Amino acid sequence: MIREKYLPALLITPSLSIILFVVAFPLAFSLYVSFTGYSLLTPGSMVFTGGENYVTLIHDPVFWQSLKNTVIFLTIAINTELFLGLGIALLLAREIKGGRILRTLFMIPMMFAPILVGFQFKWFFNDQVGMVNNLLYTLHLIEKPILWLIRGDLAMLSILIAEIWRGTSFMIIILTAGLMALPKDPFEAAEVDGASGFQKFRHITFPLLSPFIYIAMAIRSLDIATAFDLVQIMTGGGPAHRTELIWTYVYRLGIIDTKFGLGCAMSYVTVIISVVFAYYLFKQLLKTRG
Repeated sequence: MIREKYLPALLITPSLSIILFVVAFPLAFSLYVSFTGYSLLTPGSMVFTGGENYVTLIHDPVFWQSLKNTVIFLTIAINTELFLGLGIALLLAREIKGGRILRTLFMIPMMFAPILVGFQFKWFFNDQVGMVNNLLYTLHLIEKPILWLIRGDLAMLSILIAEIWRGTSFMIIILTAGLMALPKDPFEAAEVDGASGFQKFRHITFPLLSPFIYIAMAIRSLDIATAFDLVQIMTGGGPAHRTELIWTYVYRLGIIDTKFGLGCAMSYVTVIISVVFAYYLFKQLLKTRG
């Protein structure tokens, strides 16, 4: 009886041991490092300094700039992807000829690795040989090259376009699946009552689709951290930190500036922000199910 009682615990012990070794230990160690002045190029610098790194971040203007850029980037990217994804999903959910082929084609952008998308759009927006400027020249819309990746406002716009191109396909897939899974009875009843297309969308489609929307937004809000690849390749956080995001600033502090302790502190700040945002979305999801 004793052996049967503890058998489940014995079976999961190897898996838990691997998880503790691969996940828990690095997290605990990096948390400790965030309270030290550890520098990659300074031996013996892993000395406990308390919350000095976190105080340094609070007084760091680049940190606040990167946080502001990240909020703007997340807000615009996720809402634009949701708007475009929902609109396209409404079209793809209909029974149309070639619908399966179209759904497959819309999956293509999310199959590209972020690093490849970064190189692709860096070439698109190149001021000398880029496809965008060449197209504008051909249409006689510009007379001199536009510095897409050098001007701060245009650099952020260029990165947003690349991220939206890559991330909208995920929204399309999730929302199309949600639309095709909705029950038909409420729509048939609304049709009998003479409801318009907008009324059916507002009072039936959108409320029933809300769980799928919040799930898609939660996943994208966490996955959008891979925008590090796009930013690092396309602009490197420049010019003058105008496109610096919190994830690229972690890399700058920890690897480029070799301030590993400060970089770890910054990474935990990003984790807290991501968890709070994801918690809010999942809380909204639970409300829709309640």
